Amino acid sequence: MKQILLFGAGKSATCLIDYLLSNAPRQKWHVTVADHDLTLIKSKIGKSYYATPAALDIEDEAARQTLVAESDLVLSLLPPALHIIVARDCLKFGKHLITASYIDPEIRKLEKEIEDAGLLFMYEMGLDPGIDHMSAMKLIHSIEKKGGQIFAFKSYCGGLVSPESNDNPWNYKISWNPRNIVMAGSSGAVYREKGKVKEVPYESLFDQVKTVMIPGVGKLAYYPNRDSLNYVDTYNLENIPTFMRATLRYPDFLEGWNAIVKLGLTEENAPFNTDNMTYFRWAAQRLPLDKHLSNEENMARFLGVSSKSKLIRQLKFLGIMNGEMINLGLQTNASLLQHILEEKLKMEPADKDMIVMLHEIEFERRNMATKLHSYMIAQGEDSLRTAMAKTVGLPMGILAKLVLTEKIELKGLHIPVMPEIYNPVLRELEDYDIRFEESFE
Repeated sequence: MKQILLFGAGKSATCLIDYLLSNAPRQKWHVTVADHDLTLIKSKIGKSYYATPAALDIEDEAARQTLVAESDLVLSLLPPALHIIVARDCLKFGKHLITASYIDPEIRKLEKEIEDAGLLFMYEMGLDPGIDHMSAMKLIHSIEKKGGQIFAFKSYCGGLVSPESNDNPWNYKISWNPRNIVMAGSSGAVYREKGKVKEVPYESLFDQVKTVMIPGVGKLAYYPNRDSLNYVDTYNLENIPTFMRATLRYPDFLEGWNAIVKLGLTEENAPFNTDNMTYFRWAAQRLPLDKHLSNEENMARFLGVSSKSKLIRQLKFLGIMNGEMINLGLQTNASLLQHILEEKLKMEPADKDMIVMLHEIEFERRNMATKLHSYMIAQGEDSLRTAMAKTVGLPMGILAKLVLTEKIELKGLHIPVMPEIYNPVLRELEDYDIRFEESFE
């Protein structure tokens, strides 16, 4: 029986665990799920004969390495900074590794050792990054095979609340790691547009709301995502004038988030004592307060809006415009904001989320300019089996099956941009209603 080890049982793990356990009887797998929260693991694996819960402090080297040594394949949904610990263990004990996280400089240092050991370490095997790479490369390879010359590539992806569950002024609910939501965009963005490299600092990232139209959804706003140019070589599009990867949100969210950033509430600053501090005093730390004005009027003046505006309503919804005491001890701005968002923007049990992905590729073939739109909309079932959990977890599960059934001969450190990976994975994803529609103009 093949032994699969999964690190992490959080929001994104649900559908991956479902997939592994549904395949376990036929494939003769046994799945060990390791997390610090034993109750959480048990809620995900139920009473399955094919699963074992493992309560684990990830810093406990002996316990962690015992689990890795006993496995045939390791999957990791840990926070990004912890992947390198697991990666080193996998290298030490000769185990393949699959994760949804970005390749970082630390794992790059191990690239030759991974290759020499004959192991497959597949990173960026989730949604974004993951499905975005696979679907984009399938399009790019198809266009190039038919003699097309690509001159513009834009890729957009967003985790959104489904319209029927969209009932707050932020048009957003949390379906994935809340820490990542608070820190999204904090490194700014770099991309290329019409031959010019654009660098956008964090403070300006949400300033100008630009939009795209998605069939069946309508107008969505976007902001550039990280350093898009990291991928021009990987996509073999080094010389094209326009190359951008971006994150999608409903327009109201970006307008509200721009205010949150301007107020400094996402900063990972020195911890401060929140006892006997009001939420408004915290939120207004950058404001020159006029005691003759109300909280709403002071905030509106700083943000350049009306005190009756939608933006002020958004801030009031988060509870940060009132005089209630925080009393949460030592916090940073970012940790306090995360606490607020987890409470105010949480998904209720019956809520559904939605994933939207769009690729826009402009190319020329036989002297004819063409624009290709390829989009995917995935719907969640409820607050547990979310579209986010499906689109992050299923690609990892499908690749795990391909590796364990020896359908993949690839070795080394990779992301999923090659046909032997993207063809079978995208094909099986369609069985779960994760598919792309195409149109041309």
